[in-house]
Amino acid sequence: MPRIERRAESVWEGNLARGTGTIFARSSGAFELPYSLATRIGNPEGKSSPEELIAAAHAGCFATSLAGELTAFGFPPERLSVTATCVMDEVEGKGHLVVASNVEVEAKVPGIAEEDFQRVVDEADAGCPIATLIRGTARVELAARLV
Repeated sequence: MPRIERRAESVWEGNLARGTGTIFARSSGAFELPYSLATRIGNPEGKSSPEELIAAAHAGCFATSLAGELTAFGFPPERLSVTATCVMDEVEGKGHLVVASNVEVEAKVPGIAEEDFQRVVDEADAGCPIATLIRGTARVELAARLV
């Protein structure tokens, strides 16, 4: 696989309490997402956050990793639904940190046995670059089921 680089930018205006920012997908131009401290730690009010983007990256990365592993195992998926929840919490003496990413998977994979599916899920998790990144400082919880 070739080296991959993607670029995003954040522009923040104002102080922390009352300021606002925008996160831009510069590589693709796919989005321009507003955020603020108030919507980051409280009700999102239709705005995004860095933590939501981490969750999206983890869900997307894991879905492609699992699709690849299932296909290589001979059971291409019909449908994968992956939901990731990024958890940030206060850690004593360290401030606020991302402490976990909880991943839930619902998979429609015709013909695969449950034990084979769970083994492939573990392989996909081990091969997911975003999960590996998150595990550097946080835990990854994974629950997968066939539907």
